[in-house]
Amino acid sequence: MMKSLRNFVRNLSLTQQLMSVVLAFIFFFALFVVLFLAGNITDFVKNQMFGILHQTQANVIYNYKANLEGDALYGANDPNIIHVIIFTDSVKKPLTNSTTTLSGDLILELQIAADMANEVPSDYIARSTPKPLYFTATRINSDAVAVSIIGNAYTNQFKATLFNSVINIMLIVVSVIFILLLTWVGYLIHPLNQIRIYIEKVRNGENPTLKIDRHDEIGELASALVSMNEEIKRQEFLKEEMVQNISHDLKTPIATIKSYGESIKDGIYPYETLEKSVDVIIEHADRLEKKVHSLLLLNRMGYLASEDKLDHKVDMIDIVAKAMQSLKVVRPEIKLETDISPAFYPGSEEPWRVVIENLLDNAIRYARSHVLLHLSPGECSVYNDGPSIPLDRLDNIFKPYEKGTDGQFGLGLTIVHRVVSAYGFTVNAQNIEEGVRFVIRPKVESKKKKADPTL
Repeated sequence: MMKSLRNFVRNLSLTQQLMSVVLAFIFFFALFVVLFLAGNITDFVKNQMFGILHQTQANVIYNYKANLEGDALYGANDPNIIHVIIFTDSVKKPLTNSTTTLSGDLILELQIAADMANEVPSDYIARSTPKPLYFTATRINSDAVAVSIIGNAYTNQFKATLFNSVINIMLIVVSVIFILLLTWVGYLIHPLNQIRIYIEKVRNGENPTLKIDRHDEIGELASALVSMNEEIKRQEFLKEEMVQNISHDLKTPIATIKSYGESIKDGIYPYETLEKSVDVIIEHADRLEKKVHSLLLLNRMGYLASEDKLDHKVDMIDIVAKAMQSLKVVRPEIKLETDISPAFYPGSEEPWRVVIENLLDNAIRYARSHVLLHLSPGECSVYNDGPSIPLDRLDNIFKPYEKGTDGQFGLGLTIVHRVVSAYGFTVNAQNIEEGVRFVIRPKVESKKKKADPTL
């Protein structure tokens, strides 16, 4: 049953779901009000009836004590209220403003109430009639008791008027709530439809715009979608540009290797001697290998890092030493300095070596005179005294295909970011005085789970 209900709800549109909630709310609200009224309106009417009886009876008692007689005794004649003055002396006939004869059973019930009456009004409900009557008895003096009765017609009319008034108010309140909820539903559905149309247009390759002036979660969602679409476009543009650049870069060495190979086959040496011509072929083959290696390394490093068991630690001092040894010949004029202390990071050796080599290679490429690598359990940083990074590139420098002025393919720092993120670290670039520094630190939430406990 519950499963069928859940499936039914899932098949409803958001508009239908919200409208169902609205209607259910109104139904239960109306049911609650009706049940509440049914249980309390009778008590309210009873209190009101006795209040009216007390007030009118007090006037009759006052007039009686003032020795008024006839119609003046009862004041304004209200046919719905009957006043009876019962005397202790049974010889005296009761005084009443009733134009009809009271039943014997009612007279007897009134007499019993009169016998027990005192100077404080006592309220009763007469059961000797087809429908209960409200009456109150108050002792005027030792000789007389005033008994006041209110008729069923007035009580029923009052109850019906009260009930209708409450129902009308309830209908107005429910109508207002329904209109407000309906407006709120439309306020939610309209921007969601805009977002759906926007996504469909993006999927169809169109260039739509999405403007939703809201500051709630829907507005945040719309802004996130627009930003995501812009980022996708930017990434696509960079990919296309990278493919074009790689195609151009590959075209030259391939053409050179091909032409040199054909010339050597024909016995002609394009570059003076056979040895020098073969060296040119080898040089261009090395260029091709590096370009292809960078592309493959991006996915390979991400895969290796994601598959690593992070309870395994590697000695970062050994990795730094190997990276420094392999890169110090790139620009011998650049002074490479280190400030290292023992540190063990989670992961495998090869991904971390690629990270350190890429950061050092990037630093050496831009440095003017020296590079400093700092290593500790809580931080690994690489500083170079080269030019600052433009502010508009700081946020995007680790994204794929972002290439600096002297960059090659725009993938080196992306590889760094992918590996350190998989190992529970963060990496960021900082412009500092007279240089740039790249800093790797453990994520706060992953210190205990992924990183070395000493970090």
